[in-house]
Amino acid sequence: MSIAKILHSLRNHSENSSRHDTDTVRKIVRALDQMEPQQAHYTAAYAYILARVANADMNISEAETQEMEALVRQLSGLPEEQAILVVQIAKTQTVLFGGTENFLVTEEFNRMATEEQKMSLLNCLFAVAAADNSISSVEDREIRLISDELQLRHDQYIDVRLQYRKYLSVLNTSS
Repeated sequence: MSIAKILHSLRNHSENSSRHDTDTVRKIVRALDQMEPQQAHYTAAYAYILARVANADMNISEAETQEMEALVRQLSGLPEEQAILVVQIAKTQTVLFGGTENFLVTEEFNRMATEEQKMSLLNCLFAVAAADNSISSVEDREIRLISDELQLRHDQYIDVRLQYRKYLSVLNTSS
């Protein structure tokens, strides 16, 4: 996709966007205009929520970025350059509008995802947070908040969290 096409797609609102879409999701969807609209919405929200966790400690590391890019490529089947673009837009939107968009985007994802997809996302959130070999207390709290917003049960959250316990900074006493 050319830079001109990307810039053009970022300026124009998608006609297929529902009235429930947030501006953040619409912006990412426009970058995904070659995908089926429902899959593009799903991928946009997914990428944003990954970036939300990566930015919870106000620092999105290179390792977290690479993990997000790999997860978006795996989820969407997008070529690497488009996955990178999606992650970069999601990161920018998270930094700029996270305070107001976090709940709205997660609520939108909750409406469109199955329980299995929500559980997969929960696992990916921990993977992104652990990408730099440590899950901070702030990242862990953000994942718990997202889990609640996705209406997942506490035991579901704990089951996934236990898989990443070696990365939890609160449990790491070697510091």
